[in-house]
Amino acid sequence: MNFQNFAYEPSEHEAEKASNSYLMSLIAIIAGLPLPIINLLATLIFYIGNRKSTYFVRWHCTQALLSQISLLFVNSTGFWWTVSILFTDETVSGNYIAYIITAFVINVVEFIVTISAAIKTRKGIHVEWWLLGDLTNIICRR
Repeated sequence: MNFQNFAYEPSEHEAEKASNSYLMSLIAIIAGLPLPIINLLATLIFYIGNRKSTYFVRWHCTQALLSQISLLFVNSTGFWWTVSILFTDETVSGNYIAYIITAFVINVVEFIVTISAAIKTRKGIHVEWWLLGDLTNIICRR
């Protein structure tokens, strides 16, 4: 993560909305833990609701949405692989265990980074995630 000050000082209201964009995905975990699409839908709805907001809010909503899109692929693969093991003749293999451990580590890291980003953004500090920050800069224009 890269921390930097934004070109202007975001207002309290802007910092709160930007922080909430990260918290939205964490809250959605409680509602839809086994289904990977729930987090993405919650973040997408929050993004749509704030897409005409200030640049600071839009930027962080976009970065939060991109993080959920990337996690969707990781979590969906693990979810459907688990379903196929439970309901077909497929057995648990070393590859499956390695994938589930990797997916778990990715999710824990994303969870920690999301909490950190929510806290920093709430303080008005601009947080750019590695890779996703650059992609957000391309997508989100002033």
